Amino acid sequence: MKLDSVGVLINLRPFGERDCVAHVFTRDFGVMCGVMRGAQVARKNRPLIGQIGDVSWNARLDSQLGAFHWESEKNLAAPLMMRHETLSYMNATFALVDALLPEREQFCTLYNETIELMRELNGNNPKQAYLVWEISLLRELGYALNLTACSGCGTCENLMYLSPRTGRAVCEKCAAPYIEKLYKLPLDLSVTGAFLERACAAQGVDLPCARKKLKIW
Repeated sequence: MKLDSVGVLINLRPFGERDCVAHVFTRDFGVMCGVMRGAQVARKNRPLIGQIGDVSWNARLDSQLGAFHWESEKNLAAPLMMRHETLSYMNATFALVDALLPEREQFCTLYNETIELMRELNGNNPKQAYLVWEISLLRELGYALNLTACSGCGTCENLMYLSPRTGRAVCEKCAAPYIEKLYKLPLDLSVTGAFLERACAAQGVDLPCARKKLKIW
C-alpha cells in the first residue's frame, strides 16, 4: 500500500539507534505515522520538525506502521525559532494536531490554515493568528463557536458572554442570571483552552504540555 501527499512534519522521536518515528500532518490523509529510516544519522536532508515537503508512506498492510520517504521543500519553523513566543505557538499547534486529530482522516481546510498560520506567526500579531487557528481547530472537532447572535433571544447587540455548554454568544440581558457560569467575551486563549480541555477529555487524552505551558502574552 502506498499513499502520496504533501505535509508538514509535526513530531519526530527516536526509534532505535538510527531511525525515527515521525508524525506528518498531510493535506490528503490528515495525520500519518511511520518510520523515517536513518533520520537520526542523516547528514543531508535531515528531517526536522516544521519542514514542509512531499511525503510517501509505504506499508505491506494497511494496519502496519509503514515507512516514510520524505523530501523536504522548506523549513517553516526556522524563522519562528528566533522568538520564544512564536516557537511556543508553533509547538502548541503541532502538539494539538498530533493529540486530537485521528490518523488518516482528511482535514484539508485545517491543513491549509495550519500552513498559513506558520507564515502568519512571523507577522505583527502572532497571538491573534494563533487564536484564530485554535477556533478553526475547535470547529473541526465539533466545537464550533458562534458569536453572531445571542443564543437566548437572537439579538446581535451587546454580546458580552459565551456559553461554555453551547459555544454560542449570550447578550448582556440574557446572561444576567447566569453570569458566574459564562465566559466573558471577547474570546482569548483562556476561553479556547477551556474548550480544548473538554475536547481532550472527550477523547481520553490530556491537554498537551505545549498548550498547558503556553503563556498568555
